Amino acid sequence: MQSGISASQELKSALGELIVSSAQRGLIARIDKETIVPGATIPSSASSFLDDLSNLSSHIQPNEALYILLRRSDSLSSPDKSLVAVTYVPNAAPVRQKMLFASTRLTLVRELGGEHFPESIFTTEPSELTAEGWQKHVQHTESSNPLTAEEQSLQDIKDAEALESRGTRGQSLAQGGRLALKADDEIAGALQKLGQGGDNLVQLRMDPKSETLKLVASSSATPSTIASSIDPKEPTYSFYRHDDSEASIVFISTCPSGAKIKERMLYAASRGNVVSLAQNDAGLKVAKKLEATNPDEVTEQVILGEFKVEKAEVKQGFSKPKRPGRR
Repeated sequence: MQSGISASQELKSALGELIVSSAQRGLIARIDKETIVPGATIPSSASSFLDDLSNLSSHIQPNEALYILLRRSDSLSSPDKSLVAVTYVPNAAPVRQKMLFASTRLTLVRELGGEHFPESIFTTEPSELTAEGWQKHVQHTESSNPLTAEEQSLQDIKDAEALESRGTRGQSLAQGGRLALKADDEIAGALQKLGQGGDNLVQLRMDPKSETLKLVASSSATPSTIASSIDPKEPTYSFYRHDDSEASIVFISTCPSGAKIKERMLYAASRGNVVSLAQNDAGLKVAKKLEATNPDEVTEQVILGEFKVEKAEVKQGFSKPKRPGRR
């Protein structure tokens, strides 16, 4: 599995029960400790698939990603036992959760048996999981009309999902000893100067359209001014040379919560490759790595704390009492 997450045996058993049940419309699944586990069952209280979608509302939260496995036939007693796999990833869900659910959804279907799922959809809004929202999905699927802005946003998420899965392959991205990461030529020079004693802060940014790494700025900073030097609105990779005796290089990745989902996934998927580029192309040795949502989290205390040397406690051994002296 691309994300290293697998479906539990309990989930497979619950799916088997769903397929033969005449009272269950669907099944909720969540990711818990690197495993996809079953959650609540969705009862059938109506005579059609669309009407039963109203039973999903109590399970859908604006900040929690879910897998929802649904029986597609209107009549649950029908010989048609096909299902639809719904991946619900709301914009307010934690970034790591979004990545896990997005990168695992296709393999989830494969593990549970692709023959059961002729359809798999990706949603981000609760309204998409209502009767009206589902009808819009069906109409779009059956039409050849251009994508709307909302639909294009959804397609961007799917593209980001594919990018994230590529980014987890590590060494498979290497070609001829160089990473298959598109980067402007000026970046290597700026990073080399950083290592040679020039400006001690180099900032880079990914262009989401071209997926190319670009140089944002090369400047001087101190531990107390790093936060104010980094744009709080844009995801940024920063390389900072500390003023310790080793001139240690610190890699700082910041990705504001307001960034688009595709940008977040793009940055998360590319972090390792950016560090490798700095080490392989510019000869830097990255000593520390920091990740933060907003630049103001990268305080002077945080930077100095990375280089704080704890004094080892010297324990005194047991000493024998002195022999009494002669009088």
